[in-house]
Amino acid sequence: MHKGYWVVKANIKDSTEYSKYIEKATLAVSKFDGVFLIRGGDQTEKEMSGFDRTVVVEFCSYSRAKDCYESSEYQSALNHAKNSANRIFTVVEGI
Repeated sequence: MHKGYWVVKANIKDSTEYSKYIEKATLAVSKFDGVFLIRGGDQTEKEMSGFDRTVVVEFCSYSRAKDCYESSEYQSALNHAKNSANRIFTVVEGI
């Protein structure tokens, strides 16, 4: 079984509202046994640019990563991200 990952690139427009997303999303990720591998921090974009934040979360399976995204807990968190950030969010199966 392959691991699953969330890979997120984001620009935060409203840090107060986005912090509500972070709080709720962290609880959802924890419930689904996800582990944050990258959560912001310094980054250097090399081939394209435009996003100031990168997040990578690892799950024990691709299915578990998708289930977390689709969970009511995460969807509740997502309401706080929709208007407070521009994001590219991908759920990816590992090798």
